[in-house]
Parts: sequence; structure tokens; C-alpha cells
Amino acid sequence: MREDEQVEASEGLLGPLLLARSGINRSAELRRNRAWLERAWADDERTRVVLVHDGRAPVRHDGDGARLVLLPPAQTPDGDRYLLGLDDDGVAYFAVRAKAVPGELADERWEGLRRAGALLGDRDAGLLVNAVALEAWHATHEHCPRCGTRTEISAGGHVRVCPADGSEHFPRVDPAVIMLVHHGDRCLLARGPQWPENRFSVLAGFVEPGESLEQAVVREVAEEVGVTVTAPRYLGSQPWPFPRSLMLGFFARAISTELRIDPDEIAEARWLSRTELREAVESGEIMLPGQVSIARRLIETWYGGHLPGDW
Repeated sequence: MREDEQVEASEGLLGPLLLARSGINRSAELRRNRAWLERAWADDERTRVVLVHDGRAPVRHDGDGARLVLLPPAQTPDGDRYLLGLDDDGVAYFAVRAKAVPGELADERWEGLRRAGALLGDRDAGLLVNAVALEAWHATHEHCPRCGTRTEISAGGHVRVCPADGSEHFPRVDPAVIMLVHHGDRCLLARGPQWPENRFSVLAGFVEPGESLEQAVVREVAEEVGVTVTAPRYLGSQPWPFPRSLMLGFFARAISTELRIDPDEIAEARWLSRTELREAVESGEIMLPGQVSIARRLIETWYGGHLPGDW
């Protein structure tokens, strides 16, 4: 199979995207129904709560998997409350932003998405991604950007309202393109200046105002490594709430291969064939991104199979 045919055959097979899973309906129509929200919160028999603190939640491991420690509302400490949604059985799920790790849960393992995301089931992965994203937004958007007044939580935690001017403010999501650049039988991997010498990934960057996703792919590759790419092909997306990114994955075909690296962005970049990539990973010369990242899925989709090890 020719290289271009192999790339075409792999497109559309990016999954599984481990942070793009969910087992609940976000039930946006209920967020402004205060009576329903209070009834759901009072339902200690069915309603369950995810505690989140600084991007982490209590997780229990069971064999090769893991599950969130979910609490009834009555056992939940005070804190900002966010509606996450309903499951198929009508069970309501909330998140509560804990000010500190509660003493009664101090012995639990508190883990973030990078560590637990690949081990959680669909429902719990979706709950934790949503909870972590909302916690991060509320923590950094407590005041009105117009007048500086402290805002109030509304709509089940999905809106902040300024009591002074009545303006509504919604959770912010920053779109970022992430792309595997390929040429012939080689792909391009790079290392950031702040990373250890053997840590490599694909290129990525934020979308600028007034820019399409495809334009952002071309610009970011040119800015970071001086390579011209064409025909960006979209493969999939995944939330990356560190703190609020949405990663949009692409393949991009290079029409030049000379590297002109921006040292502020890239410490090292390398063209690698599939054989060279496998050998470098197996020897430890290169470490790839973790299994929860869309970067890993892009690399393995291009490679055509599983690769060992991660950060």
C-alpha cells in the first residue's frame, strides 16, 4: 500500500479518545429549573455527587479499572455546585468544588484525568472531564469582566451572572489544533523546551481570532518548525481541561521537510519512519504522550497500531 493510501485508510479511525467519552445526558434544559434542581439535590437515595478539588477527585482502583467515589448530597461538604446531567435511569449527577480534601475522604486516592482518565468507565470519565472543566473555569472567572463585580453562579453552575449589570458569562473553551505532520513514509515529532530530552509529541497550537482550523494548522506548523503543509484533514476532537482547551486533531501532509525551529516553542524536532519510531520508543530514546491524549491517538493512527510506553 502506498503511503498516501495508508494515511487515507487510517483517517476516521482515531478512537478511542478516552476523554471524549460519556454515559450521561447533560440535560441543559434543566439547568435553569430551580425547583427541579432543589428536588434533585434533596434526593439522597438517587442523586450522586463528584467532589473535585484542584482538578482531582477521589478514585478507587479495582484490578485494571477504576471508578469515582460518588457521594449522596447529604455527605457532601459545602462548595460551589454544578449540575453534570442525568443517566438513562434518571439519576442526577452533580459536582461540588471542595475547598479542601475532606477529612473523611483523606485516605482515598485523589487523582486527575491524566492518571485516572484511561482507567475510568465511560460514565465516570465523562463526569470527571465535565467537573474538572467547570471547576477550572469558576476558579478563574469569579468577577465580571465589564465592571469587576463578583459574579453569582446560575443555571446549575453553567453561567455566572453579574448582580451589578445583569450580564451573563459562560464557561470558556479555547480551541486548539493538534496535528501529525507526515511526508512520504515519515512523521514529524517534536519536543518542547521545558520537556525532558526523550519526551516527544506532535505539534499543536491555539486558534487565533478570525482564523479557521485549517489556517491554524498551516500557520502553527510554519511558525514552530518552518515546514509548509497542505490539505489538513480533520480526524476528531477531545476536551483537554488543563484548564479549558478543546483539541481538534488533524493529519497534515508536508510539502517541505527542511526544519527551521523556533527555539521559544521547540527544542528539537525529528522526522521518523515507522521503523525508526518503533525502535526509538522501544529503546527509550523517545517517550510518547499518555494514552488519554489525542496526541497519542494521532501517532498510533499514523503508525497503524499500538506503541509501547508513555510519559
